[in-house]
Amino acid sequence: MTTVETISADTPAPVRAKARIQALDLIRGLAILGILAVNADGFAAPMSGSLNPAAWPFPNEGWTAISFWIMDAFFHEKFVTLFSMLFGVSLFLVGGERSDKARGRILWRRLAVLFALAMLHGFGVWWGDILSLYAMTGVVMLFCRSWRPRTLMIVGVVLYAFVGYRQLAPAAVWFALPEARAQVVAEMTPPPEAVAARKTHAAAEIVEAKSSWAGAYRVNTREYLRITSGYPFLLPGTLGLMMIGLSLFKSGFLAARSSSRLYGVVVAVGAVALGLVAWLSWQTNVVGAQMPGEDGFEFFLAPLIALAYAGALILIWRAGAAVALSPLAAAGRMAFTNYLTQSLIMTSIFYGGRGGLMGEIDRPGLWAIVIAIWALQLIWSPLWLSRFEMGPFEWVWRCLTYGRRVPLLRRA
Repeated sequence: MTTVETISADTPAPVRAKARIQALDLIRGLAILGILAVNADGFAAPMSGSLNPAAWPFPNEGWTAISFWIMDAFFHEKFVTLFSMLFGVSLFLVGGERSDKARGRILWRRLAVLFALAMLHGFGVWWGDILSLYAMTGVVMLFCRSWRPRTLMIVGVVLYAFVGYRQLAPAAVWFALPEARAQVVAEMTPPPEAVAARKTHAAAEIVEAKSSWAGAYRVNTREYLRITSGYPFLLPGTLGLMMIGLSLFKSGFLAARSSSRLYGVVVAVGAVALGLVAWLSWQTNVVGAQMPGEDGFEFFLAPLIALAYAGALILIWRAGAAVALSPLAAAGRMAFTNYLTQSLIMTSIFYGGRGGLMGEIDRPGLWAIVIAIWALQLIWSPLWLSRFEMGPFEWVWRCLTYGRRVPLLRRA
């Protein structure tokens, strides 16, 4: 997720800290911390019980419901969307133009190594791994990295819209007659026996996953195989986001080269989108009302909200907060390490053979764990980078990519 500099015609190498684009590090740091707030559900419960209030081990009421609403309204889809955009940027920064064959070969090896490490992470640590999807999508994206910003934006938006249009269809009932709307809402409401069956299945998986190391990884393997089987459906939307991200980088937005006025407009538009998503989520998850099309609205508005977050961060950085934001930039420089260590910490708390607390911590307590990990990563990232050029897992990734040992210690 860095740029490269050319030492010689045939020897590309990782970029040094001073040559990095700080705005990208800041945005990446924000994204990697925000992703944990959503992923936490998938550590504290199996897939059948996560991100689903009806199947959660605790009743969805009071602070439990409000805690889920905060995650769903302000974090869900927004930060993984931002991270996907940034991955598209990193492919260009590493591989350069398609005419650069030397850097292109590095990019191929980098994606191959990422896929191998992602398999280890998905099967050996946590089923919610997204890096294998990024590696597979990146193979397609690398053929598009030299496209002009306009082409990237048009194709990216079309791909993303194609994936999401079916999710938006239920919203059409808002404009139907009350009788027709009531009928559709009733059809969308799962019967009590279906809800009970899902909750029973989630409870059985919790018992198995917290029983032992073997039980945890039986459940984990089943979940990861289920996730990877859906990649053909996830790849087009992810590719669309990567194209949009690279377009916005080439045009200057994600590189912090756009005008403050443009960032202000993006923040304002994103704030309106966030208000709508937050209201819909409150109605669904706290009030308990049926809101047809909520998922579709969230899917289509997530990129606007994600870019508003990025725009707000760039404006704060431009206002002179670079020093205050430096821990966040450090977390972004170590995004790969921080992503993997989030999984290691969380599975150590919740999986069997270790903490074994799956199904025993409600959402308010889960938020406390998330905030504690945020604090740890904002502390250890700048401390580590004060002595080393990159994070430990970034170093492993680069050594395997370049086929040699790259420098780790910071030079004087």
